[in-house]
Amino acid sequence: MNNLIEESLKKLNQTNIDNPELDLRILLKHASKKNNEIILSNLNIDNIDIVKFKSYLQKRINRQPIAKIINNKSFWKNDFYVNNFVLDPRPETELIIEEVLNIYKNKNLKLKILDIGTGSGCIAISLAKEFKNASITAIDISKEAIEVAETNLKIHNCSNQIQLKIIDFKNINSKFDLIVSNPPYLTNDQFKNTDPEVKNFEPKLALVGGDDGLKFYREYSNNIKYLMNKSAYFVCEIGINQRQDCEQIFQNSGLYLNKIVKDLQGIERILSFSKI
Repeated sequence: MNNLIEESLKKLNQTNIDNPELDLRILLKHASKKNNEIILSNLNIDNIDIVKFKSYLQKRINRQPIAKIINNKSFWKNDFYVNNFVLDPRPETELIIEEVLNIYKNKNLKLKILDIGTGSGCIAISLAKEFKNASITAIDISKEAIEVAETNLKIHNCSNQIQLKIIDFKNINSKFDLIVSNPPYLTNDQFKNTDPEVKNFEPKLALVGGDDGLKFYREYSNNIKYLMNKSAYFVCEIGINQRQDCEQIFQNSGLYLNKIVKDLQGIERILSFSKI
């Protein structure tokens, strides 16, 4: 095996990186002068921009997430531009899209959708691509996050379908057929104890939901029904072991909990509500 690969793998292993071989392949591919697939056992170093690769490798050794190094993260059926101002889309968040597709079998519906805390815009854009006739309002209180979402709207040609706003959801005056949200739900302590990849390179604003992580669910339970049309749905993500607390919080919200969706690890992740 090539010396560069051996040394790089050794450094990644010493830093306790979970999937060093996979990370190494991704970094090499993004430092490649050609667009060929990278095979570690048969790598032609002449095809690699070594300066670029070493810069990427050092960032990964410093525990910067791969997505933040290459400014790209896959979600649902597409790739999205990401940076330090937005949360990297997670696979479990794709369950929001799945649940919406379960609710609305007819993809031609002219749905009016609100995405609260849009971040990179990945949920809004994924829904826009599934429901071509939908009109979507995607909001965030972070100006920098909205700028990232704007970039992704241009990449995916969704600007005619999605309107971006820097606004708190409590200041929205319209009503919607569908509201989706992946709100911040970590506690302050959870954030302090999380991996360096998250703590040092993801926006705290998008992760922490107050001391107990439940701040936004309380706000939603008090306000979300006023933004919903008569037969509207509200689909949101929750954190680990938050289902019971959330059920209690939403008890007098004017919403009916239709469904709880578990992720692949069996963790209760998605709550689907309709208006009572």
